[in-house]
Amino acid sequence: MRTRGLRLGIDLDGVVADFNAGWIKLHREEFGSELHPSMVQTWDGLAELGGFDDMRAFWAWAKGSDLRPSIFRHLEPYPTALDTLHRLRTDGHSIVVITTKPEWAVTDTFRWLADNRLPTREVHIADVKSTVECDMYLDDSPHVLPDLIENRPNATVCRFVRPWNHPLDGASDVDSWATFHALVTQRSSKS
Repeated sequence: MRTRGLRLGIDLDGVVADFNAGWIKLHREEFGSELHPSMVQTWDGLAELGGFDDMRAFWAWAKGSDLRPSIFRHLEPYPTALDTLHRLRTDGHSIVVITTKPEWAVTDTFRWLADNRLPTREVHIADVKSTVECDMYLDDSPHVLPDLIENRPNATVCRFVRPWNHPLDGASDVDSWATFHALVTQRSSKS
């Protein structure tokens, strides 16, 4: 049976890019903190963990300055993320990056995508990710996942399991890039 290439809507931060390891490394360098990525257990707990007054203060720091680029230039990809995306692209699937970013982070995000050679020809920076039609989605946001499930009922919505999100009816749990690759292969063979 011949498989059909799928449109795969892939989130960046917390899925491809290790956002928490990136900001924590920068925080240690700038403030001498003893933080570790495993300490991040909630979606909006970064300000408290980092000693900021609120999330607005966290994002003001993350924005960078004339002395350094934004946090989005300091992120490392998760192990096997890029290899899996390249394999999926080679298998004939379209990698559609769908990310939410503040306006000040757009340039650094495109630089990060280029530096890391993500195999995509399509990037969407969108506040509402369900506006971008895909066959499958991979995201970690506890705010985005319910919207994808509700507004893209014919798509396979995959929750990248993280401490800050919880199982949802209608979402397939993914605990690794290997699991996601297997789900894509399974779905494409049925198409």
